[in-house]
Amino acid sequence: AAAGLSYVGAYVINTYKSYDNFLQDKYALLPAVIIICVAVVMFIIGLIGCCATFRESRIGLGLFLAIILVIFIAEVSAFVLGFVYREKVKTEGTMRSVFEKYDGKNPESKFVDYLQEQLHCCGVKNYSDWTTTQWFNSTGNNSVPQSCCQQEAKNCTGHLDQPQEL
Repeated sequence: AAAGLSYVGAYVINTYKSYDNFLQDKYALLPAVIIICVAVVMFIIGLIGCCATFRESRIGLGLFLAIILVIFIAEVSAFVLGFVYREKVKTEGTMRSVFEKYDGKNPESKFVDYLQEQLHCCGVKNYSDWTTTQWFNSTGNNSVPQSCCQQEAKNCTGHLDQPQEL
């Protein structure tokens, strides 16, 4: 169980690193950190529980049960914190600010391209979101990034006069 919780906590932290440009609240990682801490304590307590079982100690097993209940309460707390902070992630405003910084070269731009290709989307709501960005106005070619093109569209140029290919 400790290994499983460690994996979940590490996965959440690793995933967060990919999306940190969109998240303003740095406390969003708090539930993952709590889960990892609980996993470490759970591993140590599991060893203590095994030793108490081998020795057939009633006091040791009672202590083990009490500690397991405390860990369960910590896990429920982590779940509640995760649920609460889920609502604090304001994706639209944050995503718009990342799209505003798009220039096709910086790390945020690479991430936007990756995100659009993986999620098969274009812009925050749709392709017209690009018309208000600095990148769109500076290129002057009335097109969106190539990452907006559908994978099936072979000759897609990103021009807004071909919205069926976006």
